[in-house]
Parts: sequence; C-alpha cells; structure tokens
Amino acid sequence: MVRAISERPDLELVGEASNGRDALAAIGEANPDVALIDIRMPGLDGLEVLGAIRRDTTETQVLLLSAHLDSDLAYRAVAAGAKGYLSKQAARQEICDGIVAVADGGTAFAPEVQTGLASELYERERGQRGPVLTSREREVLKLVAGGHSAPEIAERIHLSPATVKSHLQAIYEKLGVADRAAAVAEGMRRGFLE
Repeated sequence: MVRAISERPDLELVGEASNGRDALAAIGEANPDVALIDIRMPGLDGLEVLGAIRRDTTETQVLLLSAHLDSDLAYRAVAAGAKGYLSKQAARQEICDGIVAVADGGTAFAPEVQTGLASELYERERGQRGPVLTSREREVLKLVAGGHSAPEIAERIHLSPATVKSHLQAIYEKLGVADRAAAVAEGMRRGFLE
C-alpha cells in the first residue's frame, strides 16, 4: 500500500505506524488530511484510534480498512465519524481513490457494506425504541450469556480481544449497564436473549 500511495502524484505519505498507539502519535505529529487505519491494529484497534482522533478534535479524516467487511462494524465506524470503510483486499487503485475522495470531503465505502448500512439506518429510522444492538453485538452478548470470556469470544468469532472489548463497551453503553451480568440481565429483559 505504501508503494501505491507513493506512486500517486496526488497523494503524499506523511507517516506509518504498526499499532494504534503509534498511529495516534503519528497523526498528532503530522496532522494528515486523511488517516488510513486498519480496524484490527494491535494496541488500540481502529475504532479506538478513530474515537481518540475525534476527541482530540483534529481535522484528520479517517478511512478504515478491514480484512473482513462487516456492515455492523461499518455502522459503528460511521457513527464514530469514519468517512470510509474499505476491504484490505480491494484494488490498490480503489483504496487510493478512496483516500482522495475522503480528502475532498466525500466518503468511500465498499459496495459490500453499503446495503447493510442502509438496512441499519432504515431500522433505526423506523423508530425502534431504545438503542439497537447490531447483529455482532447481539452475537457477543449471547456468548457472554453463555459464560464465555472476551478472549474466548474473540477466538470463537475471529476478532481481536480488543475488538470484542469494544463491542462489550458499546453493549454496556447502549443498555445503560456497567458489567457483564447486568448486560445479560438487561439483554434478557429487552428480548435480545432468549
């Protein structure tokens, strides 16, 4: 990807990082127009980096890359302020074009997640009462109810433990609870668990 960016005259690579903490430091130092971030980075995952960027009120826009496209995760990314969500397997040209689109004030989303995003928005607009758990959050909540730990859940659904913890935090916030037991109880009360 570095070479593809370097070969584009309309793009300038101003920094690289191999983990979330280093990415935040590099973004803070270089203040790029667009940060291309892997959603599954070690240390801090892409959503955590995105949240930190938004809290710091930097003007940097974020385009997330993921090995596995997930419309639920894409929705969370959009809600957190991401301007794009593309597959790591996308053509280098598509990713570079996405960077340009985001830098120009647009968005860049993989076609595979656009339908899922539209469905999620439709459901929320239909006026479902209270916060809606995404299908991934429901899956995590069911596994929590089954007594699985975050590392076990991560292994079972092929996510990093940090991403599972991010899902758990989102569940806690949406359900208005502070721990796993309360999340399971509230999930049962609201009909998310049988």
